[in-house]
Amino acid sequence: MSNSTVKSAATQKGALKKNSVSVLGVFGPKADMRALVRLSSGRVKEVKPGSRVSSGTVVAIDAEGVMLRQSGQTKRIAIPGS
Repeated sequence: MSNSTVKSAATQKGALKKNSVSVLGVFGPKADMRALVRLSSGRVKEVKPGSRVSSGTVVAIDAEGVMLRQSGQTKRIAIPGS
């Protein structure tokens, strides 16, 4: 396989929104799941329920993504492509 073939198979153009939190993946046992998130700054951080990120507090993590609470609102941030 050429490098360009591998790159196109491993990436999704535009899957991560700039200037917002994106979920890169989730891992760990169901009772103690963690997630890797890309922050709006571009930094990647491992989070768990209770972790604070720029756009709120992580309230839950499951196989589909992360639930964030900000200003009394809870929203799901799904893993791109899931």
